Amino acid sequence: MQLSTTEKITWCPGCPNNAILVAFRKAITELVAAEVLKEEQVVAVAGIGCHAKILDYLNMNTFNSLHGRAIPPAVGIKAANPDLSVFVFSGDGDSYSEGFNHLVHAAQRNDDINVFIHDNQVFALTTGQSTPTSPKGHKGGSRPSGSIENPIDPLKLMLTAGATFVARTYSGEIEKTKEIMKAAHAHKGFSFVEIIQPCITFFDTRDFYKEHLVDLPGTHAVTDLDAAFAALRRDDGKVPVGIFYRTETPTYEEQI
Repeated sequence: MQLSTTEKITWCPGCPNNAILVAFRKAITELVAAEVLKEEQVVAVAGIGCHAKILDYLNMNTFNSLHGRAIPPAVGIKAANPDLSVFVFSGDGDSYSEGFNHLVHAAQRNDDINVFIHDNQVFALTTGQSTPTSPKGHKGGSRPSGSIENPIDPLKLMLTAGATFVARTYSGEIEKTKEIMKAAHAHKGFSFVEIIQPCITFFDTRDFYKEHLVDLPGTHAVTDLDAAFAALRRDDGKVPVGIFYRTETPTYEEQI
């Protein structure tokens, strides 16, 4: 199985997007090898941003959408052919800003798609402007004196919207990211995975995450919605990663 292409990788040298690409290729390769799915059943969709370059490096069915509009075509693809496994790659600027309404309603409907958000807390492709997840005080091209808003918490929003699979992982942990991608695929319903992906050029947060990442405890009850919210309410500054919530309800495709 050959998932790589001959396209030259144009991400910045050392960009964590490379790790996400590796994790996804490994996940699909293992799923195909285990006969969980077939190569021709895989469809990858992306929006606009650094994340979207991933489609150039994947030898599979792909669709490149408009800015913030990766989810609508993915929903259409899955509804038209429920046998396909649809993976959406998007960024914090792409889906938390331009296309936030699509993200929320896909979670509400429980579309059977897998949404992987590359969150680097900036509009990296356009040189580092603030996004909805940028920390308060972040200085970028659009906010030279610093942003004044508090950042949104995407996981809390997705839990509130009705997402039936909610997880967070760190791009630098390739094996853990791969396993969460596989778990998202195994889930029947809307799977949301936030992938922390530091932008080493315009907002390098790698040192911060080295100090603050923490795995969810093995005792975490993934089927308990209250436990998921509780895991996100921390006062020690740590950033938990893992699968926060998983439940099964009828999908949008089943209901139509």
